[in-house]
Amino acid sequence: MDTNLRSQIKNLSVSERILLAEEIWDSVAEENKSFVLSSSQKEELERRLELFNQNPNAGRNWEEIRSEFLL
Repeated sequence: MDTNLRSQIKNLSVSERILLAEEIWDSVAEENKSFVLSSSQKEELERRLELFNQNPNAGRNWEEIRSEFLL
């Protein structure tokens, strides 16, 4: 990785670096649309979906969490 790019990244705030990491991950996912989940990953997703279905109002939504980091 380019040294100049690394120093630019280090100059970002924590919230900006988190958002950058999300954007990078989204771009990787976009290019590789054929993610294969392991059985343990599928089980975990099913477990989380079941918990959500039992109590859909638990936790916070993405907008609340994101705004916390962008203060």
